[in-house]
Order: sequence, then structure tokens, then C-alpha cells
Amino acid sequence: MPTRRRTLLAATATLALPGLARAQDRTIRLVVPAPPGGPTDILARVTGEKAAATLGQPVVVDNRAGGGAVIGSEATHRAAPDGLTIMVGHNQSHASNQAMMARLPFHVVDGFTPIAKLGTVHHATVVPANSRARTMAELAALGQNGGRLNYASSQAGSASHVIAETFVRRNRMDATHIPFNGAAPAATATVAGQVDFYVSTFPSVAGLIREGRLRALSVGAPRRLTDFPDIPTTEEAGVPYMAVDAWFGLFGPPGLPRPMAERLATAFIGTLSDAEVQRRLAAAGFTLAPMGPEPFAAFQRAEVARWAEMVQLTGVRLDS
Repeated sequence: MPTRRRTLLAATATLALPGLARAQDRTIRLVVPAPPGGPTDILARVTGEKAAATLGQPVVVDNRAGGGAVIGSEATHRAAPDGLTIMVGHNQSHASNQAMMARLPFHVVDGFTPIAKLGTVHHATVVPANSRARTMAELAALGQNGGRLNYASSQAGSASHVIAETFVRRNRMDATHIPFNGAAPAATATVAGQVDFYVSTFPSVAGLIREGRLRALSVGAPRRLTDFPDIPTTEEAGVPYMAVDAWFGLFGPPGLPRPMAERLATAFIGTLSDAEVQRRLAAAGFTLAPMGPEPFAAFQRAEVARWAEMVQLTGVRLDS
């Protein structure tokens, strides 16, 4: 029996190797369920460029925006589990959507293979440069006692939406949600004064804050950011409940073989040790938070439960 078992294992390994070898000779499609310019896109391009050299394969970013991140996620879910289609997912695409959408075409856990967690970013509340609000309390007051505001989100159902809606409800404000198709369009609309405020991932607005085109009223960090010391933390601003980070990681289709997942995880996590990658991601507001396949899978399951509670509290719902 031991001899036969060794023979079967050897045969299985031999059958697997040609497919793996063929995959290593072909281009990897890295799906981004958002338009160019936002944090998901930034992370994909910075790490994908370096991972390609390690993998010995081209890595091409494929922006598939729309549908509350469902379009890009579904493209990955339906792809062959050959290691040639993966995606950068986040807390909406692979956690909160499960609670917000009644008819998802996949399950956010069972429908994917977790590969690696890469990083997190804080959220900042920003207003146009000429806004009358200079504090979170002043912003809340503008939406009270007959005042009416509108606020942007990177997309309906995103963390941007849920956090802002929490702020609105806690302060009993009259504020209308205006969803955009991505972080960059939402930031542009805020700069133009088309909306009164926007709860954004920090990488999406860091440059605009630095240029003085947006004013940040708070950032959900445990302490003030070194490069932006004038921005108060959410704790200092009196809104500690808004300190909710966004997280980002790699996912593959269901059934992705473990050796492929581990190979991809090693390559992408390895990029985070590169000084240039660290510099570029830090400049964009990322905090590096690498996890391999197994701990990332456990983390995702916990996040699905956590976001389900947040969605229930805010009442945010989406149709698939």
C-alpha cells in the first residue's frame, strides 16, 4: 500500500507539472474592480510591476469597474483556476457586498481563493478647499437645522459610503448620497464643489490635500500622519467611530491549486520588501499588512461577519 500510494502521488505530481509550467509562460491578468487612479489600482500597478520580474511573467492590469465591484469580481470568479487571472479585492468586494446584495452571482468566500493580504489604508473626510467647514463639528452643523448637504462615495455600498452614512445618521444630518464610479471621480467632484464632503481612502486624496485643492477634516489613523501633521485623527475630531480602515488583497478563482496560490503570494508579498515599492505605497497612504493564503482566508471570514454588522446598523443595501 505505501508503495502504491507513493506511485499515485508521483503520477499526480507529474500530471500537474505541465499545466503549471504552461501557466508560468503566459501573461497574468490582474483584475482591478475599479477605474484607474484609486487605491486598488495604485496597489495593483506598483506590486504587479515588481511581481512580474519575480514570476518571470508579464502582469497586466485589467480595470473592470462598476456594479459595486461585482463586475471585476465576477470576471475573476468565472475564470479558469490556472493562475492566469487574479484580482485585487478589498473589504467591499470580498466582505461587505455579501450583506449588502441579495443576489450576488457568487459567494464572497466560497467563490474565490484567498491568495495574500497586502495592505490597508485609512479613510479621510475631505471637503472642497473653499468649504465653510473647518472641523467635523462644523460639517455636521451645516447639515442640521434645515441645512442640506450631499456627499460623495467611491461607489454605492463601499466603505466610503457606509462610513459617511454612519456620520450622517449619528449627527442627524440632512445629507444626500451621491455615488461615483471610483475614487478618482468622487475626489474630482469634491474638488469642483459638486458635493459637500467625501469620506475617501487616503491614497485617493493625498495629492489633492497636499496641493491645497481639498481640505481634510479628519483621518482614521491611531495618530497623526507624519507627512500630514495638521490633519486631526478621528479621535481628536470627535468622530472615533469613523476610524475604519480599508484592506486590500489578492484573490483567485475558486479551485486555484494551492501551489499556484502560494507561488503568487510569495511573489506579491515579496514586493513589499522592495524599498521603491515601500516608498511609492507609503507616499500613497498605504500601511503594509502582508498575510499568506491561510491567515488571509481566516481574516476574510472575520471581516465578512464584521461588515455584516456595520451594514445592518447603517441600513445600506444594494441590488446585484
